[in-house]
Amino acid sequence: MPSAKNLGGGSDVVLDDVAFGAKFNGPLVHESVRAELNAKRQGTASTKTRGEVRGGGAKPWRQKGTGRARAGSSRSPIWTGGGTVFGPRPRHYTFKVNRKEKRAAFRSALSIHADRGSIAVFDVKAFDDVSTKAAAKLIGTWPAARKGSLLVVLGENEERAALSFRNLATVRAVVPTTNVGVADLVGAANVLVSQAALDALTARAKGDKTTTAEEASA
Repeated sequence: MPSAKNLGGGSDVVLDDVAFGAKFNGPLVHESVRAELNAKRQGTASTKTRGEVRGGGAKPWRQKGTGRARAGSSRSPIWTGGGTVFGPRPRHYTFKVNRKEKRAAFRSALSIHADRGSIAVFDVKAFDDVSTKAAAKLIGTWPAARKGSLLVVLGENEERAALSFRNLATVRAVVPTTNVGVADLVGAANVLVSQAALDALTARAKGDKTTTAEEASA
């Protein structure tokens, strides 16, 4: 059975074998990461064609007799200030990944952390008061967290813990369970979760909850 280190004392936390014991599927994880990153792109880059650039209605000079190349408009793409040929236009970069594929990729990302021993659980009750010092001390008890970036995943109503971890240099991001994606998991060297977040991630990976913000659009 996969397990996670319990920071702050106590035995290791046993993880769900379905959510954290899946075989890593590289191509599926890659597809999900691309979909998540593409969804964040604005796609607002835009250029004007020769028909959209202002001016250029008059022929610059007569067709023959000047010794220069013939020209019909000063807004030709070969002129300075002219239009752009095949330039970027507003578009969207999103593409669909099926719900079952999302869950499988999510399980793969969780399982690789469980297999590497790069996931740990902590008691959020220790952060009833905001304390960055306490957060740094907690991370210091986990040798693996000293190398690479750390992703902190929290459940609902755990804002005080979020405020405690967010300013630490080694913390890549502090995200709620509803917003964490495959790209967040594979982009972090280590993952630190609260018990509430662990339960939510397990339920999401197993498909017990199908109304998360990420899966609602599937």
